Amino acid sequence: IFIQLAAAKGLGLETLWSGLFALLAASFLLPSLVLALTPLVEGIFGYASDLKLLELANLNHPALKELVLNAPGTYHHSIVMGSLVESAAEAIGANPLLARSCAYYHDIGKGRNAAYFGENQKGENAHDKLAPSMSAVIIKRHVTEGLEMAREYKLPQRVADAIPEHHGTRLVGFFFHKAQKELEGREDLKPLDEALFRYPGPKPQSRETALVMIADACEAASRSMPDPTTEKLRALVQKMINLIFSEGQLDECELTLKDLHLMGDSFTSTLEGIYHARPQYPAGAIGGGKPPERDVMKPLSVVK
Repeated sequence: IFIQLAAAKGLGLETLWSGLFALLAASFLLPSLVLALTPLVEGIFGYASDLKLLELANLNHPALKELVLNAPGTYHHSIVMGSLVESAAEAIGANPLLARSCAYYHDIGKGRNAAYFGENQKGENAHDKLAPSMSAVIIKRHVTEGLEMAREYKLPQRVADAIPEHHGTRLVGFFFHKAQKELEGREDLKPLDEALFRYPGPKPQSRETALVMIADACEAASRSMPDPTTEKLRALVQKMINLIFSEGQLDECELTLKDLHLMGDSFTSTLEGIYHARPQYPAGAIGGGKPPERDVMKPLSVVK
């Protein structure tokens, strides 16, 4: 209508009809066209729209269902990671929905060999019978298998990128140091080939995958902390950030020092909420202060 008025055509019937059709097209036709073409654009260009990310964030996704069945410990770790990176992404102005989706799917490859990862082990450790170099190869394989699953489930490229990038080119530290211990005092053996214990990369290319890398290290380290107080958690998070930064793993993403500071505060706050202190309940308080009327382990008698 403004265009018609600027052309000095006045508010005639033709102008009003043109305005009405423009309103209908902008209100109904264009949104419908965008919704219809969005899956096609995502498939061709690997783009992840917010609609697609919301779909991936649904815990009923087949890839996550497979993960919870085969590797429940890894599944729980991924859900906790989702909370960590979503809050941190909001703090630094990254995409929270993309960060959460990356966290959910970053370790899906572990479901193929769940018994070789600590969070899924119950008593027996499958690595006890293996050489450290072989253990490192099995651990690194979850990246390759994760990328295969990403293609199988047609994950968007930006989400699939988190699978290799959240490890970057870091060492499989536990088994590298184990191998070093075995070589101590044995001059007849060749020195360690560090490449056997190092992930192939690439380093994080986006702020979201860098968040996943740091959150992964913080969450894993906090699990082994005997008394996770706020001060200890803050020191742990800062230590992990400094370590990853000093290794050069953040050189190829756009994180600033301010981002790292905000990220550390966010991770500490979220971990503090996860590991919050609980009061020690006395035995009588569990039943409301009343003694149990019967043995809770015995089944109820059938009333005739």
